[in-house]
Amino acid sequence: MCAEMKLNLPGLLKERLPSGGFRYRVRTHGNKARRITLTVTPDHKEFLEHYHAARRGISLTPEIPAEDRVIRGSIDWLVIKHLTDLEKKVQAGQYSQLTLKKRSHLLNRFRAEYGEYALDMPATKVVEFRDSMISTPASADSMVEAIRVLYRWGCSVGYCDVNPAMGVGKIDKGKGGALPWTAADLKKFKKFHGKGTTPYLTLTLFMFTACRIGDAIRLGRNHEFERNGVRGLAWQPAKKGSARVEIPMLPPLYKATRAASVVGETYLLNHKGQPFSTPDSLGQMFRRWCRDAGLQNRSSHGIRKAAAHLLAQEGCTQYQIMSIHGHTQAQTSEIYTKGVERWRMASEAMQRLEGLDW
Repeated sequence: MCAEMKLNLPGLLKERLPSGGFRYRVRTHGNKARRITLTVTPDHKEFLEHYHAARRGISLTPEIPAEDRVIRGSIDWLVIKHLTDLEKKVQAGQYSQLTLKKRSHLLNRFRAEYGEYALDMPATKVVEFRDSMISTPASADSMVEAIRVLYRWGCSVGYCDVNPAMGVGKIDKGKGGALPWTAADLKKFKKFHGKGTTPYLTLTLFMFTACRIGDAIRLGRNHEFERNGVRGLAWQPAKKGSARVEIPMLPPLYKATRAASVVGETYLLNHKGQPFSTPDSLGQMFRRWCRDAGLQNRSSHGIRKAAAHLLAQEGCTQYQIMSIHGHTQAQTSEIYTKGVERWRMASEAMQRLEGLDW
């Protein structure tokens, strides 16, 4: 026996089955003899999509969420839930697309190795996985950090109780991250890439703003302002937790931005005259420019570190460096000022001994 539903949708039929349950079928438009059985019920979020498709003679199958295609309570399941949550936060502007890309790369590699394991994996397994990547220590440490963040999130939402990556140490010892540029490096790059070129402008932008590469692809004339007759640059760094940066626009940077032959919405433009689409695209191009100039293992972040060291050597305090770099924690900038300030304080202390009657 067939009966029209209260939804009052043309061609929608509700049929009682011998078991006592119900099924829903739809007469296709223009062919009442053909009926398509729906695979979802009216309480499903995709019900109307399935109904309209059936009216056109198309039978759909419900899309199964990724987390429902793996074992609930497994590492596979937790990674999928975490990355889904991170995607939502990226859309809300809380994290960058680059963060999502990097974490997805690491955690999908983790899934490939341990995806079917239960969530309560021991710390020894994290150490074992870290040590299997010992040939690339920086990547191994990044993997441990990604696992630590994954479980920290899982614990915060009640999916697990213990973080197995807590207390697992680093194996990348003493490299200090990106290699800071020297004065000779800067001179060599500028000699190869002359004024008016995009590489020269890029180097100048990094050096005189100390911005991260994710901000460099966004900066342009719309970020300029004037205050008390001084031209400045202002921007909110994309990195989560960074403070807004407002700095004077020094003559070398101003001249470099005005020497560009093509003007666009951003200072840095690719070979097509368009803004770089991602930090990675600019990063890859910048490393190529460095190799062309005979500079191996150099990166944009190394310029940021060089700028901080130069500021410290010129007597800037860690709080002044914080205001330029967008740091909100003093210990981050202290890396650059600690040695310089200790020497300055030691020199001042020794001067007090000069007049001592010994």
